[in-house]
Amino acid sequence: MKKLSIAFLTGLTLSTSLWSVSLSNEIKNSSLVVYSSMLGLVHEERDLNLHKSDTSIIYKGVAKSVQTDSINVDISPDVTLYSQQYRFDSLTQEKLLQAHIGKKVEVRLLRNKNEFKIITATLLAHNGKKSIVKTLDYKIITVQSDNIIFDNVPDTLITKPSLVWNIKSKKDVKTRMKLDYLISNINFQSNYILNINEDKASLTGWISINNRSGKRFDNTKLSLLAGDIQKKLIKAQTLYKTMRVMNDSTAVKENSFEGYHFYTIPFPVTIANNETTQIKFVQENNISIQRLYSVSLSNPLYLKGERKSDVSQFIAFNGLSIPLPKGDMRIYSQREEQTILLGENSINHTPKDINIKLKIGTNFDVKVSQKTTKREDNHDWFNIDVQYSLSNNSDTNKTVEVLVPFNTHKDSKIKTDETYTFTKGNLVTFSIKVESNTTKKFNVNYESKK
Repeated sequence: MKKLSIAFLTGLTLSTSLWSVSLSNEIKNSSLVVYSSMLGLVHEERDLNLHKSDTSIIYKGVAKSVQTDSINVDISPDVTLYSQQYRFDSLTQEKLLQAHIGKKVEVRLLRNKNEFKIITATLLAHNGKKSIVKTLDYKIITVQSDNIIFDNVPDTLITKPSLVWNIKSKKDVKTRMKLDYLISNINFQSNYILNINEDKASLTGWISINNRSGKRFDNTKLSLLAGDIQKKLIKAQTLYKTMRVMNDSTAVKENSFEGYHFYTIPFPVTIANNETTQIKFVQENNISIQRLYSVSLSNPLYLKGERKSDVSQFIAFNGLSIPLPKGDMRIYSQREEQTILLGENSINHTPKDINIKLKIGTNFDVKVSQKTTKREDNHDWFNIDVQYSLSNNSDTNKTVEVLVPFNTHKDSKIKTDETYTFTKGNLVTFSIKVESNTTKKFNVNYESKK
């Protein structure tokens, strides 16, 4: 077998006459790789019976969104492919009339007010609404084009998106023809459900495949690639080799490859055109979770008077043993057998063993205020006393992370009775425990260059 990459040529008129051969309608060993960037890679195989006299091959049923410059054909070395066209004839009366010129048609003629008769005639010409026909008794008449009845669709009209190759064969060939090509307007998105119960959670992941490619895929082997690819560098042949490795899996499986992650679906999948298909691909149970509370406050250099802030609440858990493609995550909980949505968030592509922290909303009962109690500034320096107040009106104790941006220099000073650390370079970070139904206050003096 010889693999040929065919450049797409425009402006060529290929023969689709008696010397054209259509492949078997049965697609064998169909595979599809879907990317999260409106791209898919199709692999199909069909049986081909080719006579030496055939001059073209019609491959019907490719996707409308086929990227013609990505096509790879695997065919017998006895067959030479000269050129290629993408053909799709959307049926119209105009095209049917044009294709039937010089051929027999049936014409409906009005016999009287309420009765028609059908005659056989040859279509000679048409100009849209009117057509000229020659009857069996050699009379030439003009009729309404709407009254012409067609027996079939001529072979010269290709009514499915198709590839047409102009060929020459050294001999009769009976073989399996293989085709790979890229398509647009198909992608997948990951969606997750995190069900929490006290300090445990279960995570379910769904992949939603949105197919707008202009093709239906029946009982196809499906793989998914998670990662952000550089489209212009993609080679269909390379991606096909990668896809074939993934399709050897007999169970739902994730594999890393060249900096990406592949997911292989272990069963044939049917994906209709203009339809969204969902497939479950992740199930993790008994995940230990933490509830975190955090508030970001003002840089003391710019603080004047008093400001109040809401406290954000998070669900956090240690990294899982599996990578998670980017997607939306919804967090649910149960209260008296009723499901409650706690919040929504999104994650980026997350490798395995990476801790996950999800903001789910603003806590209703915990509030923080900051106010200036004393300030002494000069042209170059500022010195400020700030009082922080954390109120917890819930019935459970809360530990709140307080983040204060502070432009530190070697002579900067912070004075407080509370323990703090620096995170992310310049964030003064306090971890403050606030008992239920109480208010916790603490003071901090900041001194630094402006």
